[in-house]
Amino acid sequence: MGQGMAGFSLAGRTVLLTGAGRGIGRALFVHLAAAGAGRVIAVGRDAAALDALSTLAPIATPYPADLADPAERAALVAYLTEKEPDLSVVINNAGTQLPTDLINPDAARYLPALAGEIAVNFAAPIDLCVALLPGLIARPSAMIVNITSGLAIAPKSGAPVYCAAKAGLRSFTKALRYQAEARAPQLRIVEALPPLVDTEMTRGRGSGKISAEAAAAEIVRGMAAAKPEIYVGKAKLLRAIHSLSPALADRLMRAG
Repeated sequence: MGQGMAGFSLAGRTVLLTGAGRGIGRALFVHLAAAGAGRVIAVGRDAAALDALSTLAPIATPYPADLADPAERAALVAYLTEKEPDLSVVINNAGTQLPTDLINPDAARYLPALAGEIAVNFAAPIDLCVALLPGLIARPSAMIVNITSGLAIAPKSGAPVYCAAKAGLRSFTKALRYQAEARAPQLRIVEALPPLVDTEMTRGRGSGKISAEAAAAEIVRGMAAAKPEIYVGKAKLLRAIHSLSPALADRLMRAG
């Protein structure tokens, strides 16, 4: 089904899923399989974790890559455009978060790692979206899902660059949606906003986390319902608070 229709069937789809080896990505793989996806091109840095997906469902095509590396992103795009003409769903899930104290005399030491954080969280999703748009637009129906964060609405103090990258991706996704609605209505542009999720990335941080499985289930249900924005778990409450009082949302999220 295309944009303007009631839903979006995932049955038989060829899906690109980044960050597929662990956390939300691994859980998304399971739920995509349950929804009938035909094949999932599973991208991640850990080749062994990607290979292990085949034990969960026989639909994985592992593609090891470090999305922080522009050359590896370009190689992925070349593979997808040349070898995967049936690709119709792109899920930009890969993410990395670096706790960062910038009010620190030696904060410059963070710069190389922050460049990688920007690359994975912001540059890579944009690169993939832009490069793959022609093929997706040529399909009868297609979908891009960019996974941001509740921190794109209200940032926390401990990860300023991560929050900025997710906020930037949120804005990019919304603007791209406007363009697709006007000129390529068969292409759905979706943003998914999870709250704090219990993953390896968030180990030792925060409390009241949602499980990766629960987050993935909500995201895939939202995709099937063709929701343009999928607020997951407590992100729904954050959205409501922010609509009433942005200052209150900021205070609640500030400490992370």
